[in-house]
Amino acid sequence: MTHEDMHPYMIECAAEAARVARGVPAARLADPTHCPDWDVRALVNHWVLYTSYGLEHRARRTQLPEELTARDFTADADWAEVYAAQLDRAVALWADPAVWEGEVDLGMAKMPAAELASMIIKEMAVHGWDVATATGQEYRVSEGAARLVHDVVETHGALYRQYDGFADPVPVPEDAPVFDRALAASGRDPRLGTGALRSD
Repeated sequence: MTHEDMHPYMIECAAEAARVARGVPAARLADPTHCPDWDVRALVNHWVLYTSYGLEHRARRTQLPEELTARDFTADADWAEVYAAQLDRAVALWADPAVWEGEVDLGMAKMPAAELASMIIKEMAVHGWDVATATGQEYRVSEGAARLVHDVVETHGALYRQYDGFADPVPVPEDAPVFDRALAASGRDPRLGTGALRSD
């Protein structure tokens, strides 16, 4: 897929991430999640770090500062609004076609920028579903974005499992919705959450 194909899905998934973040009650930050050893606070901090600040630094070809990797974003009462604004800044950088070209240095390896961008869109969506599920919210995604996420999960599943990012696939019917199949392929049980495909 080209950047013209993917950037609208980045915009969509960022907007849905911001919506879900705004729906996280402060009282539920200590609740458990279906992600082993992570409560809602830990899950949200990972999600915020890599899908907004990480997205910006990948566009700029800079490393994430240590200060950000150690920060508890949820310690600020307005963290969801700050996250939404940071998402907007990061997504705007990826509107430049040149940002999608070349490679991004990840430290131990390099990756084509477009491929990395698709993986961050997957992170927005899959962790957006994780957060929504843990806090009793619905997660909404378009058919096109769901297919992109499914493709990324199928392409990079072995890599994610190597680093314990995915559990073993969960069986689902072959005619299950494409986003359910993406979640299942990433080791998540789509029956835990409430997902909906958007028609727009």
